[in-house]
Parts: sequence; structure tokens; C-alpha cells
Amino acid sequence: MSNGIVYLVGAGPGDPSLITLRGVACLGKAEVIVYDYLANEQLLNHAPEAAERIYAGKIGGRHNQGQDEINSLLVAKATAGKIVVRLKGGDPFVFGRGGEECEALREAGIPFEVVPGVTAAVGASVYAGIPLTHRDITASVAFVTGQEGKDKYESSIDWDRLSLGGGTIVFYMGVTTLRRNMQRLIEHGRSPDTPVALVRWATTPCQQILVGTLADIADRAEASDFKPPAVTIVGEVVALREKLQWFERRQLCGKKIVVTRAAEQAGEFSAKLSARGATVLECPTIQLVEPESWQLLDLAIRELPNYDWVVLTSANAVRFFFQRLDTLGFDARVFAGCRICAVGPKTADEIRLFGIKPDLVPTDYKAEGVVDEFSRLDIQGSRVLFPRADKARDIIPLELKRMGAHVDSPVAYRNIFPDRLPPETLFALEKRSVDCITFTSSSTVQNLATMLGEELMLDMLKGVVVASIGPITSKSCRELGLKVDIEPESYTLDALAEALETHFT
Repeated sequence: MSNGIVYLVGAGPGDPSLITLRGVACLGKAEVIVYDYLANEQLLNHAPEAAERIYAGKIGGRHNQGQDEINSLLVAKATAGKIVVRLKGGDPFVFGRGGEECEALREAGIPFEVVPGVTAAVGASVYAGIPLTHRDITASVAFVTGQEGKDKYESSIDWDRLSLGGGTIVFYMGVTTLRRNMQRLIEHGRSPDTPVALVRWATTPCQQILVGTLADIADRAEASDFKPPAVTIVGEVVALREKLQWFERRQLCGKKIVVTRAAEQAGEFSAKLSARGATVLECPTIQLVEPESWQLLDLAIRELPNYDWVVLTSANAVRFFFQRLDTLGFDARVFAGCRICAVGPKTADEIRLFGIKPDLVPTDYKAEGVVDEFSRLDIQGSRVLFPRADKARDIIPLELKRMGAHVDSPVAYRNIFPDRLPPETLFALEKRSVDCITFTSSSTVQNLATMLGEELMLDMLKGVVVASIGPITSKSCRELGLKVDIEPESYTLDALAEALETHFT
């Protein structure tokens, strides 16, 4: 069998959006992924579902596999003809032992490619608001390992030059040896008053920063129980943090928020919250699937030229409806004789993706708002198609029928329970470490109550801020005994994110 190839990909410092486009492309074609402790697991979502995922990081603080074992694993998988991605935190060639892995691959005759990543020193300094170089302060920077090899009897670091050089120093993996390293710098001539910053879990919502001096940073770290993984930044540039910090000033920084949307929809809202600094725990309480039978929807689609109106109340309805339209061999031309009502701007945007401009977008995104808009029109004798979710409210078809319209409301998709709730979210709720939970539809809160049990849900959400996207969802929350703390005036994800910002600010 011909050899495969190994891509050594830098995963960046923690934030999954900081990986390079080339790194994402390599993950997209991977058949095997060997990933590290410091590589954000969200990056695995870029890989094919069938790809083999092998964790080679730490378990309980100890390495799951030694370096020789990892080298042998890469060789074996590539020899079997696999496309292998070695996903490494930071950059593969900056304290990542990527050089050793490449040597092993070269000796085995395995082709490889190295994809650079944002190294921890760069990511940590930027997200901490500390420039590593500054025209008025220093023109040099040194990256130094905080832990030399255990088999070394003497340090190979030139502490004299490092201490007296005057540039910025960044120690990797140096929390456990912090006191010793700071003392060495002082002993070799660096001023005890030199500013120092420790940056833990850099670029992630869990980022923590501790500032001190060479003389006291070790005491401060011990007093605050500061743990790895972290980098240590030493130099006068650390003082600029007071003016330049930006990451922690985002309104939701440090807040842990649960998002209960369907898995395929959660990403958009999670990204909005993450961009505002929140730690997001995705907890899908609904799963969207095809209807048990397409018969009624297919019949309606074939009759589309005979309808006067099509009412689409969500982006989900649009996606399922147009997917079925395409499956049956139709396109946008089939709407030539009818008008379209889109409930909400997101629904309207989704419809526009198919080259169609909605004729009616009610200003009130509730079913009652749709009814109110149609009450101003003469729809006596009109034919209206209302593709819906299986658990949708029946206000729209009932009220339009009362106005004299002929309404067909076939099911376009179903809302079912996921197999289980994510264990990390349940653990966070049990630990009482969640600040807020968001509900974007009645189904999300009702399904959570069913899956957990109402009593357990109420207990887990004691003291947790409840955010609802609108009055119908809020009503469902209250019926289950939850107090709604946040409800935006406009029933959109953008408005909900802004309302969360306002509440926590």
C-alpha cells in the first residue's frame, strides 16, 4: 500500500477561530487526527465525521502517550495510506516538538507538510493587551522554555544575556518553575521591579491574567493558586496593559452562558455571545428532522402555482421547504404566481438566498403579528400555504380561515428530542457555575423540562439568569415555574445578545 501523508497543523493558542485557512483545509480532508491537550476540540468539527480522532494529550496531568509513541503512531497511520493531521496547540515548531516528529517521518520516508499556527506567546500578549515590542521600549523579544529537559544537569539558557538584554522575555510552560526562573533573572542582573504578567488559557473566554513584578509574581501566583497552562511575559511592555487591554473589557467576559438551540443552529448565536466575551455551553434541546411523510407537502408544492400566498415563519421552515422543492425538481420560478410572507428578518434573509424577495414582512414577529397584517388585506377566497413545524401554534391557519382564506398547513419538519444532553453542560449546571441560560423558542424550554424533569430543571436553574427571545417563549418558561430575567423588545438573536450585554453590564 502506498504511503499517506502527515500534516503538522498549528491549532493556535486556544481560540478556534485563530487557526489558519490552510489548517482548516487540511482538517477537512483528514482521515486520522492526532490532537493535543492544548488544541481546541472545537477544531475537530472541521474534519469529516468519519475521520478517526486520537487524543495524544494529557490525562490527569500526565501525558497520554510519550513522544516516541506519537512518532510511531504517525508513521503507522501514514504507512497505511491515511491522510493524517497532527493537530498541535500553538505552532508546531515553537516548543511543539514538531521538529522531532518531522525527523521521525523523514526517516520513515513519510511525506509531510507543516502548517504554521499562532504561537502562544503572540496570542497571549495580544489578548492581554501587551505588545511584545514597542518602538519606545524594546526592539527585541525572546521565547524561552520554562521547563528544560529533565535529563539536563545544567541550564542551557544563557541567563546573563537573557537578563541583561533589556528585551521582552516570554516563558512557555513556566508556572511550576516560576519562582526559580524569576530568581535567576534577578540574580543575573534584571531589576526586581521589572513588570511580569502571567496569561492562562490565552485567547479563550477562560483567559486569566495575573500581573506583578519579578520580585513578587511567584508569591502572587501561589496566593491565587494560579495554574497552568500559562505563559509568563517579562518586560517593561507589561505596563502598557493598563491602556491597551481590550479582551476583558467586552461586556460578557467571564460569563458562562448555556445556549439551548438545535445543534445545527446554535453556532450562529454562540458566535455572537463568544464575540462579546462569554463562555458558551451548547446544549441542544431540540433536533430538527424530516416529517414522517412528505405526501401532503409534496402535494402542496406541486400545486404552488395555484396558491396566492406562502407563509414561512422561520429560517428552518425556509430550509426544509426549499430542500424539498429542489428534491422534486422545482426552483424559484414556481413562485411566479403567488406572494410570500416572511415572519422576521432572519426568515426574510433566508428566502432572499433563493433569489426571492418577500412581499410581506410583519413588524411583529409573533403569529399574532402575522394575523394582524393579513387582517388589513382582502384574502377572502385566497389559497394560503403554511408549511410548518409539527408542534407549531395553530393561530395563523385558524385566523386566516376565519378571514375566508383556504389554508393548507402541511408539516415541513419535526421537532424531536436529542439523544442526550451534553455532559459538560450538565456538569456545569450541577456545579452551579452557569451564569445564564437562553431559550429561543417554547420547544427549547419545554424539551429541557421533559429531558431533565421539571423538578430537577428548576433546581439546576436556581440563581441562573433566564433569557427568553420573546413573549411566547417567556410564557412557556413561566408555565414551568421559571422566572424570566431577560426578554428583548425585538424577537431576534441580535436583540437577545444585546439584551444580555445590557443586563450584565
